[in-house]
Amino acid sequence: MSTDQRIPWQAKFLALALIWGSSFLFMKVSLAALHPIQIATARILAAALILVLLLRMTGGRLPRERRVWGHLAVSSVFLTALPFTGFVVGETRVASAIAGIGNATTPIAAVLFAIVLLPAERLTGANLAAVLIGFLGVIIIAEPWNTAGRPDPLGFLIVVLSGACYGLGWTYNRRYLAHADLGGLSQPAALLLCGSALMVPVILIWWLSSDVATPWSLVPHEGHTQYPIWLGLVCVALLGFVGTGIAYMLQFDVVRAAGAVASTTVTYLIPVVSVVLGVFVLGEHLGAAQLLGFAVVLACAYVINAKPRKPKAAMA
Repeated sequence: MSTDQRIPWQAKFLALALIWGSSFLFMKVSLAALHPIQIATARILAAALILVLLLRMTGGRLPRERRVWGHLAVSSVFLTALPFTGFVVGETRVASAIAGIGNATTPIAAVLFAIVLLPAERLTGANLAAVLIGFLGVIIIAEPWNTAGRPDPLGFLIVVLSGACYGLGWTYNRRYLAHADLGGLSQPAALLLCGSALMVPVILIWWLSSDVATPWSLVPHEGHTQYPIWLGLVCVALLGFVGTGIAYMLQFDVVRAAGAVASTTVTYLIPVVSVVLGVFVLGEHLGAAQLLGFAVVLACAYVINAKPRKPKAAMA
């Protein structure tokens, strides 16, 4: 089963943008209660739980082929474990609005990885120019010439690489798993189960190497204590059940209806939502360079994913 097929994919696309755009605010507030590793692990485990329960309730089944599970394991590294951890770690150093802007690099990364993983893909001159200008936009956002007001360089690098992970993950999924999709909740549930298997040893290693009493002990991050702990825990739950479980169900519906390339364009709207929420809800500030670079990156992402115009038929 999937979400209601009577709902047009465009509506699901918009809902996905709103949910994932809000996730950057949820991650920022979650740091008032837990460590980034705990947040990423809880997010993936909660999402896997809800999708597996829904899968069983609707009579669906998980994939059975070992080859498919192997590709799902690789895909989950770049679609769950790395970006979910990276974005939260990045948000310990940069604003949630900046993290959302970093997510806008996904379409640019997707076209670059498609050249490697999808032999039939061709990089046109316009796409190459857009990729190069897109990187220039990233540099403008980072503002390396301004040592005072720029975003934290390491934090910004982490969120940009996390966004690029999605580009690689969805391209890999398109290359190796497009013909192995059982429909409905099968593939998203399996993907998040693989992500859970990846994160359990990660959080255990973190716990054993720290002085935290248990893996689930509250570990508020310094600099985020302005938010109450209970609100941080609520945001973790929202990240898992809505921002990941429901969102991945919607994402797979959009991929099936509109294609993987079109689905990555949701990153045009995600940073817009994250910036609006970061500025007006969390009181964050963006400078002129960040706004200019953001506009450049989004414009380049649009050019990269725009369908080429068909030549007009010759007049008789």
